[in-house]
Amino acid sequence: MNDMNAAGPPPPLLLDNPPPLEVNRSERVVINIAGLRYETQLSTLSQFPDSLLGDPEKRMRYFDPLKNEYFFDRNRPCFDGILYFYQSGGRIRRPVNVSIDMFADEIRFYKLGPEAMERFREDEGFIKEEEKPLPLNEFQKQMWLLFEYPESSSPARGIAIVSVLVIVISIVIFCLETLPEFRDDRGANRPAGNSTQGPEGGGLTDPFFIIETTCVVWFTLELLVRFLACPSKPVFARDIMNIIDIVAIFPYFITLGTELAEEQSNGQQAMSLAILRVIRLVRVFRIFKLSRHSKGLQILGQTLKASMRELGLLIFFLFIGVILFSSAVYFAEADEPRSHFSSIPDAFWWAVVTMTTVGYGDMKPVTVGGKIVGSLCAIAGVLTIALPVPVIVSNFNYFYHRETDTEEQAQYLKDEPPSEASPSEELKRSRSSLGKPLENSDGVNNGAGAHLKANSAPDIRKSLYALCLDPNTETDL
Repeated sequence: MNDMNAAGPPPPLLLDNPPPLEVNRSERVVINIAGLRYETQLSTLSQFPDSLLGDPEKRMRYFDPLKNEYFFDRNRPCFDGILYFYQSGGRIRRPVNVSIDMFADEIRFYKLGPEAMERFREDEGFIKEEEKPLPLNEFQKQMWLLFEYPESSSPARGIAIVSVLVIVISIVIFCLETLPEFRDDRGANRPAGNSTQGPEGGGLTDPFFIIETTCVVWFTLELLVRFLACPSKPVFARDIMNIIDIVAIFPYFITLGTELAEEQSNGQQAMSLAILRVIRLVRVFRIFKLSRHSKGLQILGQTLKASMRELGLLIFFLFIGVILFSSAVYFAEADEPRSHFSSIPDAFWWAVVTMTTVGYGDMKPVTVGGKIVGSLCAIAGVLTIALPVPVIVSNFNYFYHRETDTEEQAQYLKDEPPSEASPSEELKRSRSSLGKPLENSDGVNNGAGAHLKANSAPDIRKSLYALCLDPNTETDL
């Protein structure tokens, strides 16, 4: 009995000289995620020392000395992907039953880093935001933002609205001047030496010419400002939208130069009327300038670009059908004097409008054999067009949902991470969770001796700190 008393209690730990924190990197640690316990090695977590679980000081604030484990009141299914990140050396795999925004929150909370977030976004199909090149000169930068990015400021939005209005006015004028009451065919029989003709065939005081000149002045000014302020002239020249801008304004200057040349040549026709009409027709391409300000037109362009293979197949199928059925209907009605098909090329038009289910009726079979061929042609046309259309519609849906959803999801991913709780709040939360039932504790080493040796005095300080917060807490320390 005296020997037992002589032995006495074990000597107190020297808190002033604690051993190194977590010296053994092969030591196993227990991580409790809202009652679901995981076990892994320190060497697995230490692969990413800047993360929350990889940094001993960061994860120590979540240590529960009473259970000898790290406790996180976080989403359980998400942690499967977080732990896989450490075990796989940096791969990101979102569990199938976890939403994108929830897993993004966990990536930010566990501080896996911007590279992990970027890989996660790429795996989920998010479009990588391209860096917008800006001019180095401050004045050029402001002018480039003003004319190229309407969302950059209120004045830029105002300029974009003015540009859209000018485009609409130009298109309306282009259509109105073809009305019979406004159309003037003076180009073919106007008198020689008439020096008052404008580039569109009317006088210089013609309202259509004045409005057209005003629109072209705005288009030219806008193009010149953007060209002078752009960060890269070669890239600017290769941009398809800038090419459309150039194509939209050059007919005016060509026709104006033609009129001036005709005036100096004493009224001789400097360019044929047919060529002038073709050049003026190019003005209709101004409608594509709206795509710079219209998301819908941009989605349509992306859809057509992604569906070029399907469109090519559609045209190829139609070509084969036109050859087959135009030949069949020609020979089916070869002996019919009332036949509309004088040759196989003459039947191409009928085959096209029949396969596309337009059916103008200007050419039609009149014999029984020809009508059977026409019926087969219509059925084959419906099937031919229906085959590639779902792929094109699928591409459109993809680009449409990507355009409408990516901004919202990307904005969510850019949100600031939730503020971390203080150590006292986390310890209170861990103590309050001791009575919670554990869903899965298989394979967890509940022996506290080895792990307390690894954490030693700092853990005891944490436990003492917890006891000070709540004197009624019972502990076996």
